Amino acid sequence: LGMLAMNRMRVHSNKIATITGRNLRNFTCRTTTQMSAANMQAETQRSTAPQGTSNAPKERISQGSLVKAAMFEAPGSLVDIGINLVDRSFEKDRAEVIARAKSANVACMVVTGTCIRTSNAAKKLCDSVTDYPLYFTAGVHPHNAKTCNKQTVQELKALAAHPRCVAIGECGLDFNRNFSPPAVQEEWFDVQVALAKEVGKPLFMHCRDAGGKFAEILSRHAPLGVPAVVHCFTGSRQELQSFLELDLYIGITGWVCDDRPERGGAELAALLPSIPHDRLMIETDAPYLTPRSIKPSRARPGRNEPALLPHVLRAVAQAVGKTEEVVAAETTAVARKVFGLSLLDGPL
Repeated sequence: LGMLAMNRMRVHSNKIATITGRNLRNFTCRTTTQMSAANMQAETQRSTAPQGTSNAPKERISQGSLVKAAMFEAPGSLVDIGINLVDRSFEKDRAEVIARAKSANVACMVVTGTCIRTSNAAKKLCDSVTDYPLYFTAGVHPHNAKTCNKQTVQELKALAAHPRCVAIGECGLDFNRNFSPPAVQEEWFDVQVALAKEVGKPLFMHCRDAGGKFAEILSRHAPLGVPAVVHCFTGSRQELQSFLELDLYIGITGWVCDDRPERGGAELAALLPSIPHDRLMIETDAPYLTPRSIKPSRARPGRNEPALLPHVLRAVAQAVGKTEEVVAAETTAVARKVFGLSLLDGPL
């Protein structure tokens, strides 16, 4: 009996290893052109969910239903300054995503371009949506810097000429993952800063574990002569101070809603009072960074979207000690000024 039990255990272990290996092959390290975080999470849930004894399939709560249950209307018009709306996770319900954003009082979105392909896709999306104010950025994310070539600058310059293009970016440095070699990242960040100055467009920037070099490259181009935004800021107090000394604007995402000690949400919240109100903006960076203030976890949508931006507003308002109405008015005014935006309720 002992040997039989051991043999059964070996067979069972082999089956688990086979299944696990098959599942793992479905996942690759995400770049801006690979599987979205939302899809990854959904696939993980499907592949690891415990199997019940009933043959009847469990009813799944849809993304839209989860968002509708978690969303609430902001007390003033909001601008989502960073939304990856051309991500493949939005392909099937993009119109519904925009409709839910309207219901949450998100009155305008800036669609992020992270490479030539996504920047072109963002342009086409902005051209196709006529009943909601969409704008876009054109740039190459540091993860994708290794894809740049001699045509890149001319392609970005052509995109920047579009009336709905409001910034060069997302560009910058990411020394956390180094999907592109650091030297290549630095080269193409420098090129895009110069391009923004040439075409007179704001900069929409990314910085992760690269604050010193990031500030150094921007300092070479001082005075910039154009507004520059550090989107999804998650850095240290020292980095924040250096960015403010360079007259940069700061974008805050749902990272500030994350209550896990190892993620630094509380530390980020503690820095917010140090950001002048005329330098602060909010964003979702959807489909990533779903606000973890949505509880319990089973009620939290697997994919973030603009309708959840009021959760970021609420966390920021609590951190800076102001009402949500005041922070909504302040951050929206800054976004409109920096990017020259029109909202649902009227022109700038």
